[in-house]
Amino acid sequence: MEAVAETSEKAVFIANRKYTGHLFLSAGGFVVAILVNRLFAQVAEGVVIKDYQFGRLVFNMNDLYDLLLIALAVGYIISGFLSYADKNARAAYIKKAKFRFACGIALALWDVTGTKLQILPQPFFPGPAGIAEAFLEEPEYIFTNTLYSLRLYVAGFSLGVLFGIGTGVLIGWFPKISYWVTPVLNITGVIPAVAWMPFALTLLPTPFTAAVFLIIICAWFPIASLTAQGIMSTPKVMFEAAKTLGADTKYQIFRVAIPYAMPHIFTGIGTANAFAFTTLVMAEMMGQPGGLGYYINASKVWSAYYKVFASIVVMAVLFSLISKGISIIRNRVLRWQKGLVV
Repeated sequence: MEAVAETSEKAVFIANRKYTGHLFLSAGGFVVAILVNRLFAQVAEGVVIKDYQFGRLVFNMNDLYDLLLIALAVGYIISGFLSYADKNARAAYIKKAKFRFACGIALALWDVTGTKLQILPQPFFPGPAGIAEAFLEEPEYIFTNTLYSLRLYVAGFSLGVLFGIGTGVLIGWFPKISYWVTPVLNITGVIPAVAWMPFALTLLPTPFTAAVFLIIICAWFPIASLTAQGIMSTPKVMFEAAKTLGADTKYQIFRVAIPYAMPHIFTGIGTANAFAFTTLVMAEMMGQPGGLGYYINASKVWSAYYKVFASIVVMAVLFSLISKGISIIRNRVLRWQKGLVV
């Protein structure tokens, strides 16, 4: 028994040591990027490192870049500790450790080629520290444009989800409505939402409502199509059982068909999210008075490509957060699938 216990303790010790190695691997690439930024000399000429004051604090682009790298390194270490208790989360963390290390090394190489040596064509490919400078130079303006994009996205996408689910339920449940609406859905679905921009700007009162309309259109098609598929694929035996228990049409739709179609609905929402975000940026580039797409256009006019990259970074973060939020809601609503779907 003592030998078995000793063997078990040794196995646990080895497993913990390996996991600790993955913790350091996840943060190690970003630590290398910090060291490269601080120790590699600025060789290329023409790189002006300005100081920006925020209250009593003074930052330059390298300081902010280092803070971001430190935040990433510490964040991944904390995430690793939090993931240790759950077997699946721990396995997922270990699986991505090498990728995180590679990301840190890629940032270090980008810093050298884009800032320290400026081997990459300038000003089109600034280094990561140069991109960070945009957030020091005009943080309030970036924040204002980000809020505009979020307001536009929330208005368009939420209405697109409502109209998409409503249309899908009607198509999937009522054959007569499907006869008239499905051809319209199929025709409009293949047309890029931005193609409707001239008509939207002409018919709708403001550029904001025109952009909302475009986002609704692009989100409506995938959600409506997949919702209808989910409704129509509901087994008839479920409706027969509900009728036997005295269920009326309303009960069958909202308590049988829609719950069964939820996996299809969330698949449509996830697809529509990507379409909506792309349409959002393109709409802002084509006539909005604000937003991240507008900020990109304004920055290109002055060849401030580091600001363009800063906008792209904000977009990537926003899209990741929104996608994560949708995933959390989906996992909560479809928690009954856990253990059934691999």
